[in-house]
Amino acid sequence: MSADGTPGPGAEVATHCAYCALQCGTLLRPSGPGVELEPSPDFPVNRGGLCQKGWTAPALLTTPDRLRSPLVRGPGGELAPVGWDEALDLVVARLDRVRETYGPDGVGVFGGGGLTNEKAYALGKFARVALGTSQIDYNGRFCMSSAAAAGNAAFGLDRGLPFPVTDLGDADVVLLAGANPAETMPPLMRHLVHPRLIVIDPRRTRTAEQAALHLQPAPGTDLALALGLLHLAVTENLLDKEYLDTRTTGIDAAWQYALPWWPERVEQVTGVPVEDQRTAVRMLAEAGRRYLLTGRGVEQHSKGTDTTAAFINLALALGLPGRTGSGYGCLTGQGNGQGGREHGQKADQLPGYRMITDPAARAHVARVWGVDPASLPGPGRSAYELLDALGTPGGPRALLVFGSNPVVSAPNAAHIARRLAALDLLVVADLVPSETTELADVVLPVAQWAEEDGTTTSLEGRVLRRRAALTPPAGVRTDLEVLHGLAVRMGQPAHRFPVSPRTVFDELRRASSGGRADYAGISYERLDAGEALYWPCPDAPDGNHPGTPRLFLDRFAHADGRARLAPVEHRDAAETPDTHYPLHATTGRVLAHYQSGAQTRRVPELLAAAPGAHVEIHPGTAARFGLTEGALAEVTSARGSTVARVRLVPTLRTDTVFLPFHFPGAGRANLLTGPALDPVSGMPEFKVCAVRVAPWQEPQA
Repeated sequence: MSADGTPGPGAEVATHCAYCALQCGTLLRPSGPGVELEPSPDFPVNRGGLCQKGWTAPALLTTPDRLRSPLVRGPGGELAPVGWDEALDLVVARLDRVRETYGPDGVGVFGGGGLTNEKAYALGKFARVALGTSQIDYNGRFCMSSAAAAGNAAFGLDRGLPFPVTDLGDADVVLLAGANPAETMPPLMRHLVHPRLIVIDPRRTRTAEQAALHLQPAPGTDLALALGLLHLAVTENLLDKEYLDTRTTGIDAAWQYALPWWPERVEQVTGVPVEDQRTAVRMLAEAGRRYLLTGRGVEQHSKGTDTTAAFINLALALGLPGRTGSGYGCLTGQGNGQGGREHGQKADQLPGYRMITDPAARAHVARVWGVDPASLPGPGRSAYELLDALGTPGGPRALLVFGSNPVVSAPNAAHIARRLAALDLLVVADLVPSETTELADVVLPVAQWAEEDGTTTSLEGRVLRRRAALTPPAGVRTDLEVLHGLAVRMGQPAHRFPVSPRTVFDELRRASSGGRADYAGISYERLDAGEALYWPCPDAPDGNHPGTPRLFLDRFAHADGRARLAPVEHRDAAETPDTHYPLHATTGRVLAHYQSGAQTRRVPELLAAAPGAHVEIHPGTAARFGLTEGALAEVTSARGSTVARVRLVPTLRTDTVFLPFHFPGAGRANLLTGPALDPVSGMPEFKVCAVRVAPWQEPQA
């Protein structure tokens, strides 16, 4: 090791990919200003494999336009480099003015699902202690908040997969509802080679191409399909009655809502043939080892919580959750989407997955933080509501953004860009310039995954060590150093906001102790020794609690130990096609890019694979509207238009178009998506809106 604690020349560092929630194991070796990377052959999730994004991740470390100095917008409107002291002094002075004029809630904080556990924890603490604001949420709200709400209601606990990923490899049948891991997390497919797959998706995705059975419902009708599948499970006598009697409550009420959804009605609403419905239920019910997994296609709706609950009902009716060799799980998307919400970035939660309205939770966390419980704010706005309120009467007038690019990733994107532009102060901490930094008053350059220590929590609830292979470039600070610098300038004692990830994690352990997401028994020492630790992992007298790789084997987390089936009913999406907007539009990801694309669009290999916005459309539909392969199309909703290049896809539904959401400017898919939110989870309706398409006409000069 060198004097600064980083590895010496050629030293190998074991860490994890910074992209999706698989958190694939990687090995890094410093090489010049960057690193060489290879997959870890020993990490069980990726087993020596990586996707395109993982293989090319080191390119971002040395991208030519990487942010390397704080930037402040001058009187002429241009961002110009300044020193760190000047930048932080300016931020605090302007935050103080906003807070004096509008109160603590005049400042908002918007975090990211890619932040380490330590950074997510520190950001939530900074918002509630240093700023005193309730106005904090994060882009993970756009990821799996609906699954979290449904999982908590059903099981009393929300963990993406309540079992290790490797369990899937032994399955006979896996049903994937609204998930496309072949493109969004390709190494997962290594565990889905043996099982027969049932895929529910409006598109014939790369995952659906590998399925034994593909159900192709119209966008926005997944809930009707799930109710219909439960109807068939009951009427064809496929229920696990002993399991329902001994381990669950609520089947009778759930059945009353599924009763009217006979197969022919489901086919009429969803377009899924009756025989395919029957085949899917029988395959899942009759398999020996079987799993039901949901993804964003189920959750990103204004009824996403109910839709997820309906699929959980089906899993419970068939006796899947809480058994060895079977189960239900949610495929968490972002790199630390699980840990990011467990430790304080969500508007309604404190560390350890404690609810901020619970007096006992407030007292416990306040004691760890050394503050009065009464000083902690209550719950704030959910992510879209927070962004929608910016610059409005009663809404935040200043916003700090860490690790997110809402100008591209938020729904109703043009409106959100206007709200960001209306702020008195916008501060963005990021690695590279983004469409959001272009609007910022202050930009703060922060370290990347290969330059920092910390922990993340994978989709299976396993806590993992991220290890630095390099020191950050000159002029770049870690997020913990940024928060420390701001907090001290705001009058907080320096010890309250440490810059050492290990110190922060030790505090996080105490703050989470006794909570639903209990990390108290996890330490850097145990992780560095190679232990596989899944939360909950409470402290134990001998310090060696083994963690909980498989949840619910004995009981569910409700007081009576039983899971709950939810009575849910189908309802239409917020928008349905009409004569003016005759098509469904749905959004999603492609293999080469990630999230808003701010990082992956800077990697030449990835950009070459997917260089710009495109719209997938059935050839017959394209002909109807005068579109041809490779031509530019204008796709328009009630909120605006996006321009994308046409791709003819014969397997797509004729009433549906698909757009990836990774691209900026006029190619933003989220210029189309609307503000409708799930009333329980606050999830926006990304997966369906009504649109029309036409050949793009170049504006006249």
